Amino acid sequence: MHIRIPGLQIYLRDWQLADLEQYRAWMVPGQRWKEFEGPYYPLPTADVIATNLAYIRSQIEQDTFPTIRSVLVISDKTTDRLLGIVTWNWESQETHWPSVGIVIFDPAYWEQGRGFEALGLWSEYLFFSLPTIARLDLRTWSGNKGMVALAGKLGYLQEACFRKARTVHGAYYDSLGYGILRKEWEARYPQGFGAYLQEYSNQQSYTNSAITR
Repeated sequence: MHIRIPGLQIYLRDWQLADLEQYRAWMVPGQRWKEFEGPYYPLPTADVIATNLAYIRSQIEQDTFPTIRSVLVISDKTTDRLLGIVTWNWESQETHWPSVGIVIFDPAYWEQGRGFEALGLWSEYLFFSLPTIARLDLRTWSGNKGMVALAGKLGYLQEACFRKARTVHGAYYDSLGYGILRKEWEARYPQGFGAYLQEYSNQQSYTNSAITR
């Protein structure tokens, strides 16, 4: 069964063949997203990218996505075009401790609420799909102001600050760790994150309607 989780502006969905060349293009050096998404790590080599794309293609063609997805595409709700991805991995599988990630590649889609929707829906998906986990982690650095703001807006709390642990263009930055407990998530979004988004949309529509009367 393919996954397609609706937000207000985006879908979280499985990879499609049409995504592959777009994804390859975003891996080319010099992209602005890489200035914020772990710029202290190198981009994958052409060989690694080709291997990754071949693996994704095989998953699409053979429908062999894992039951609990480790990656979902963020796509535009109108065009279904690839905008970015959400990911997760084990910080410690032995203690049921996962860490999440998100990147929206195209700067034209930044700072418009899409990251909030995507990471919120992803967090909800993981809490539902991984019933043994008690928390989610998120790691970033102090130069990524957008991610810092996004974490706080969703309710993730800063739990760690490793001072001057990252270097970017010769300058030192802090490495930051954020987390949210399952019970905190459920208290913040008691009807679920999707319902929260819909309520927010309804409130915005009412406000806009009242202004134009």
